[in-house]
Amino acid sequence: MKSDLRPTRRACAAVAIAAWAACTLTPAAQAQTYPTKPVQLVVPFPPGGAVDIVARLISKKLGEHLGQPIVIENKGGAGTIVGASFVANAPADGYTLLISSGSTFTVNPALNPKLPYDPVKSYEPIGMVARVPLILLAHKDVPVSNLKQLTAAVRATPDKYVYGSFGNGTTGHFAGELMWSALGIKVTHIPYKGSAPAMNDLIGGQIPLSVDTVAAALPQLKGGKIKAIAVTGATRATQLPDVPTVAEGGYPGFSADSWLAIVAPRGTPADAKAKLQKALSETLADPEVRSKLVASGLEHAYESAAAVAARIDDELPRMRAIAQRANIRAE
Repeated sequence: MKSDLRPTRRACAAVAIAAWAACTLTPAAQAQTYPTKPVQLVVPFPPGGAVDIVARLISKKLGEHLGQPIVIENKGGAGTIVGASFVANAPADGYTLLISSGSTFTVNPALNPKLPYDPVKSYEPIGMVARVPLILLAHKDVPVSNLKQLTAAVRATPDKYVYGSFGNGTTGHFAGELMWSALGIKVTHIPYKGSAPAMNDLIGGQIPLSVDTVAAALPQLKGGKIKAIAVTGATRATQLPDVPTVAEGGYPGFSADSWLAIVAPRGTPADAKAKLQKALSETLADPEVRSKLVASGLEHAYESAAAVAARIDDELPRMRAIAQRANIRAE
């Protein structure tokens, strides 16, 4: 008796359904499974600065919303270029992210046309995390307490004054040079590899002045180890309501602060981006996270991925114009 090897209609239907499921359900299944392992969040500064503080502050809650831990990886150097380049060249799979400031996205490109990354083409924005007030600080024994006194002191003994920042070409450097230009004085810049070493030298008296973030300065200000001269943003910092702005110090219209955003490598899958954006939005809507941001010297200012992209597009030409006008150059 011959066996009939021809497939039955039922068998054909089963094969067709399986094929349809394989084609149509696999992407959904993948969307449901991301992330399946810890996510690396690269901080392009050494530990201790504002970016590092924020990354560690939001990482636990962000990981809870994603369902996987967030692992902080500090890759400082070259004014954020080391860490930014690492992420730009990382696999675009949603497992390597960058949290950085305007230093990476608008300041470096204004100073260096040959960066190893492109602020627009290399990344997919996930969202803005916070605004970062910057502040002019002085060693506690420097005999000035406001901008007018500082200007007079620098003009009287110009060789005595230098200032530190958390890196060449960073927002701290940029804000400092803009400020000296507004004040009509010249103060030599001393770049450090991050906020912590600059702060250590300021406290120790190796440098008389520095421009840093309010977040990094708060503990030292509270301890009386350094003193505040002026904040560089358009408004006073929430945690330092008694410290005037540069504009209030006699230079109307002056404003130079920074912001932090999280980005992923260009080409990150849409489902991963959507999950990351949703998790970040939920994290920054959390009252506890918001209060901790403010307590740490940051200003809560969440923005969507689209808003971050628009901000970069808007700031890039303005930063280039300012750098040219103020003669700020990359070393």
